Amino acid sequence: MTTVYVGVGSNVDREKHVKAAFTALSSVASELRSSRVYECDPVGFDSQPFYNLVFEVETDLSLVEFSHFLRETEITWGREKQAQKYQDRTLDLDILLFGDLVSTASPQIPRDDIFKYPFVIQPLYELCPERVVPGDGRTVQQIWWQMDGYDTLSPVDFL
Repeated sequence: MTTVYVGVGSNVDREKHVKAAFTALSSVASELRSSRVYECDPVGFDSQPFYNLVFEVETDLSLVEFSHFLRETEITWGREKQAQKYQDRTLDLDILLFGDLVSTASPQIPRDDIFKYPFVIQPLYELCPERVVPGDGRTVQQIWWQMDGYDTLSPVDFL
């Protein structure tokens, strides 16, 4: 079994799509935990606020299988196949950490968003503050301490 951390984002019919992510991930996980859900403004474009959270998943799928599963789940729930980086999302599922794997190929593991965005590191911190980020050497908590912008996040009573 591999412990995987999946970032989830949606700004289109947010509640429905976050629940869909939970249901989908439950189908390939022996265990699943969730951070709180946060609302935040989109980064890089003007639109409706996002819901963001992180799921911790125990799975026996390989990285390739898991990545393919996430992509198919996104498409099933209305994500455009050629979606651009800065646009609305029905469902965005990103592998943040995949066990202790470090990969510069697609998907990049650990995902760079861990080091850039409060809406990624805050929920990851809730789930695994002492986890060492592979290839970086710092714990999630150490990265969290160095991040600014938490005032842009609003916890949502949701799951």
